Amino acid sequence: MPSRSCEVVTVLLALMQANARVLDVDANCAALDSAAKAAAAEGAAVLVTPELFPVGYAPLRLRADLDPDRLPAIRAKLSGIAHRHGIALVYSLPTVTARGSWHITSTLVDATGAELLNYAKVHLFGDDERAAFSPAEAGPAVVDFNGFRTSMVICYDVEFPETVRAAARAGAELLLVPTALAHGFETVPQVLLRARALESQLTIAYANHSGVEEGCEFLGGSVIAGPDGSLLATAGSDTELLYAEVDPDAARKARDLVPYLRERRPELYRSWGL
Repeated sequence: MPSRSCEVVTVLLALMQANARVLDVDANCAALDSAAKAAAAEGAAVLVTPELFPVGYAPLRLRADLDPDRLPAIRAKLSGIAHRHGIALVYSLPTVTARGSWHITSTLVDATGAELLNYAKVHLFGDDERAAFSPAEAGPAVVDFNGFRTSMVICYDVEFPETVRAAARAGAELLLVPTALAHGFETVPQVLLRARALESQLTIAYANHSGVEEGCEFLGGSVIAGPDGSLLATAGSDTELLYAEVDPDAARKARDLVPYLRERRPELYRSWGL
């Protein structure tokens, strides 16, 4: 009989794919609470939720009608959900800086509700986002979480190889991505996400909306992709909780097999004008 030291200990990731109600924070948080309870019961270590889900994805309405003074209470409520169910949580909300700039942000809290990581979206997509929000400039940070070096980006950010590579170069092995991807962009989760995971050799967990919000029809299609480009889990178009077991050592194994990160030649690329 093999010793216990030979066993591979995996971590269960959970993604919430759902339809939010714009500016109905109570209804959205109730849906999130239910998903967190179900994911925790399955033994998931973390639940990743879609971009701006607690307030709904509607950039212009959020900027016009969301009172920023409500945001601390919403954050406290979300931390309370994580603590109550004993599951880490990734949520996305607007943040208003001291200078009055509005950013789209994501936050990772642990199973006690304590904040571990924050990120502000660097690449804004479409006229509505650019009218309502300002692009951030800080690169993705990395923290230790459940055996993974973990980072976050948001939606359109993951479509740029530079953003994901920056996370990988900072040591990330797991990338958590709240998103709001519209119908008609199927190649993003089906092709691009797997390529990003493969080229930077990390696991990507990408959680999307479903249904229609403020006239936008969302694709669904949330995915979890492994560091070898494999598809670990994929969702359909409707409300769904998506799960995948992930080996914390998977990124190291992929990077040892094909050392993309070690064999980069950045000085050469700069001479090419990159």
